[in-house]
Amino acid sequence: MQWSDLRVWKQAHALVLEVYKITSFFPKSEIYGITNQLRRASSSVAANIVEGQSRHSTKDYVHFLYTSRGSLEETRYFLLLSRDLSYLPTESYKRIEAIALSVSKM
Repeated sequence: MQWSDLRVWKQAHALVLEVYKITSFFPKSEIYGITNQLRRASSSVAANIVEGQSRHSTKDYVHFLYTSRGSLEETRYFLLLSRDLSYLPTESYKRIEAIALSVSKM
Protein backbone atom coordinates (compact mmCIF):
# COMPACT_ATOMS: atom_id res chain seq x y z
CA MET A 1 0.00 0.00 0.00
CA GLN A 2 1.23 3.46 -0.87
CA TRP A 3 1.04 6.33 1.61
CA SER A 4 -1.38 8.21 -0.65
CA ASP A 5 -3.84 5.32 -0.22
CA LEU A 6 -3.97 5.69 3.57
CA ARG A 7 -7.21 7.19 4.89
CA VAL A 8 -5.35 8.89 7.72
CA TRP A 9 -3.00 10.59 5.26
CA LYS A 10 -5.95 11.76 3.13
CA GLN A 11 -7.59 13.33 6.18
CA ALA A 12 -4.29 14.87 7.31
CA HIS A 13 -3.77 16.31 3.82
CA ALA A 14 -7.29 17.77 3.89
CA LEU A 15 -6.39 19.40 7.21
CA VAL A 16 -3.27 20.99 5.69
CA LEU A 17 -5.27 22.36 2.76
CA GLU A 18 -7.83 23.88 5.14
CA VAL A 19 -5.08 25.42 7.29
CA TYR A 20 -3.52 27.06 4.24
CA LYS A 21 -6.92 28.43 3.18
CA ILE A 22 -7.83 29.90 6.55
CA THR A 23 -4.41 31.32 7.32
CA SER A 24 -4.41 33.26 4.07
CA PHE A 25 -6.92 35.56 5.83
CA PHE A 26 -4.87 36.01 9.02
CA PRO A 27 -3.32 39.40 9.72
CA LYS A 28 -0.10 40.04 7.80
CA SER A 29 1.57 40.80 11.12
CA GLU A 30 1.22 37.07 11.92
CA ILE A 31 2.99 35.81 8.80
CA TYR A 32 6.07 34.86 10.84
CA GLY A 33 4.07 33.97 13.92
CA ILE A 34 0.87 31.96 14.13
CA THR A 35 0.45 31.63 10.35
CA ASN A 36 3.89 30.09 9.93
CA GLN A 37 3.60 27.86 13.00
CA LEU A 38 0.15 26.61 12.05
CA ARG A 39 1.19 25.82 8.49
CA ARG A 40 4.37 24.05 9.59
CA ALA A 41 2.66 22.03 12.32
CA SER A 42 -0.23 20.91 10.10
CA SER A 43 2.01 19.94 7.18
CA SER A 44 4.20 18.01 9.60
CA VAL A 45 1.23 15.79 10.46
CA ALA A 46 0.87 14.53 6.88
CA ALA A 47 4.62 14.56 6.18
CA ASN A 48 5.42 12.33 9.15
CA ILE A 49 2.77 9.83 8.08
CA VAL A 50 4.42 9.71 4.66
CA GLU A 51 7.92 9.37 6.06
CA GLY A 52 6.93 6.69 8.55
CA GLN A 53 5.01 4.66 6.01
CA SER A 54 7.96 4.76 3.61
CA ARG A 55 10.22 3.15 6.22
CA HIS A 56 10.37 -0.60 6.10
CA SER A 57 10.36 -1.02 9.83
CA THR A 58 7.34 -1.15 12.11
CA LYS A 59 9.37 0.48 14.87
CA ASP A 60 10.25 3.45 12.62
CA TYR A 61 6.68 3.72 11.37
CA VAL A 62 5.30 3.89 14.91
CA HIS A 63 7.92 6.49 15.85
CA PHE A 64 6.86 8.75 12.98
CA LEU A 65 3.18 8.25 13.82
CA TYR A 66 3.85 9.48 17.36
CA THR A 67 5.69 12.48 15.94
CA SER A 68 2.72 13.11 13.66
CA ARG A 69 0.37 12.97 16.63
CA GLY A 70 2.47 15.58 18.44
CA SER A 71 2.29 17.88 15.41
CA LEU A 72 -1.46 17.34 15.26
CA GLU A 73 -1.88 18.45 18.86
CA GLU A 74 0.30 21.48 18.17
CA THR A 75 -1.94 22.28 15.19
CA ARG A 76 -5.04 21.96 17.34
CA TYR A 77 -3.59 24.37 19.90
CA PHE A 78 -2.75 27.00 17.27
CA LEU A 79 -6.26 26.66 15.83
CA LEU A 80 -7.71 27.29 19.29
CA LEU A 81 -5.38 30.26 19.79
CA SER A 82 -6.37 31.64 16.39
CA ARG A 83 -10.03 31.41 17.34
CA ASP A 84 -9.44 33.04 20.71
CA LEU A 85 -7.53 35.90 19.03
CA SER A 86 -10.48 36.32 16.64
CA TYR A 87 -8.39 35.43 13.59
CA LEU A 88 -10.60 32.42 12.97
CA PRO A 89 -14.41 32.56 13.14
CA THR A 90 -15.96 30.02 15.50
CA GLU A 91 -17.75 28.18 12.69
CA SER A 92 -14.51 27.79 10.74
CA TYR A 93 -12.78 26.64 13.91
CA LYS A 94 -15.44 23.99 14.51
CA ARG A 95 -15.17 22.72 10.93
CA ILE A 96 -11.38 22.42 10.93
CA GLU A 97 -11.28 21.05 14.48
CA ALA A 98 -13.62 18.28 13.34
CA ILE A 99 -11.11 17.34 10.64
CA ALA A 100 -8.27 17.40 13.18
CA LEU A 101 -10.26 15.25 15.59
CA SER A 102 -10.97 12.78 12.80
CA VAL A 103 -7.23 12.47 12.10
CA SER A 104 -6.54 12.07 15.82
CA LYS A 105 -8.98 9.17 16.10
CA MET A 106 -7.33 7.34 13.22
